[in-house]
Amino acid sequence: MSLRSAKHWVFDMDGTLTLAVHDFEAIKRALEIPLEDDILGHLAALPEAVAAAKHAWLLEHERELALAAEPAPGAIELVRELHGRGCRLGILTRNAHELALLTLRAIGLDDCFAVADVIGRDEAPPKPDPGGLLHLASTWQVVPSELVMVGDYRFDLECARAAGARSVLVNLEENPWPELADHFAVDCRALHQLL
Repeated sequence: MSLRSAKHWVFDMDGTLTLAVHDFEAIKRALEIPLEDDILGHLAALPEAVAAAKHAWLLEHERELALAAEPAPGAIELVRELHGRGCRLGILTRNAHELALLTLRAIGLDDCFAVADVIGRDEAPPKPDPGGLLHLASTWQVVPSELVMVGDYRFDLECARAAGARSVLVNLEENPWPELADHFAVDCRALHQLL
């Protein structure tokens, strides 16, 4: 199935539909997480009280970023085009559900996504785990191969591969993971042109 005929699209949020503003090294330093560690994986391994305090800090930091979010080049037009075609649209993010909704509102796309189709780190295991994509496939009553996962990082591509969905890598000058990405577009505007 070509991208042009795809009817079920799932987007990463930060760095995909929005300009990338997260300074992950600064976040890791603030939370005393080794730079080589994954933030969510590290927090999940901590004692509950310590993890809760660090999650609270992370949520507030991310809330500020969500409220100031700006759309990535071509993201508004791409999502509006797919929405106008009657495509089913979802979000799968490692961010919190409530902040994903704030971000969508900040960039003016909240009317294109059903609240239940916005999956954050508390609704499904964080990417690259395929659980969130499989949940959306089940909810939408389609096989995973009918989903297209659009993201800007290898976790998005690995998630799609593990779920049996197709992947599109966007918002990079070149594709550093050709073995993982089914499609590549330098930004959402270029992806829009492929449709």
